[in-house]
Amino acid sequence: MKKLTTLGRILFAIPFGVFGINHFLMLDYYLGLLTSFVPLGSYTIILTGIMMIAASISIITKILVKFSTLLLALLLFIFIVTIHIPHLFEDADKTITIIALLKDISLMGGSLMIAGIYSEEENMKKAEKKEIL
Repeated sequence: MKKLTTLGRILFAIPFGVFGINHFLMLDYYLGLLTSFVPLGSYTIILTGIMMIAASISIITKILVKFSTLLLALLLFIFIVTIHIPHLFEDADKTITIIALLKDISLMGGSLMIAGIYSEEENMKKAEKKEIL
């Protein structure tokens, strides 16, 4: 079972690294998606790309996983509120917007599950240390 959760964790993280790189390579595309709720234009897109790459590396290397997945869930929530929901009211064809919205909702859920798993692991390690002392 441990191998499955390791594989799942890595498969979850890889797309965020790719999405983060895309924020640099496709900056103009992402600028076109921004709504008036998102400040600083290209700086926000670059910062978002850096955050996604950092989260991907963190999740893969198991360094600060709980922290990075909680921040990733917050970032996805911000995407939902500031990009996807406003686009539901603006776009004539809502199909792609709904797909992107549901994708980010599911990724946010996965991120929260990974954070929860690593919270439980941290608690078990702390309990083991107390037993040793």
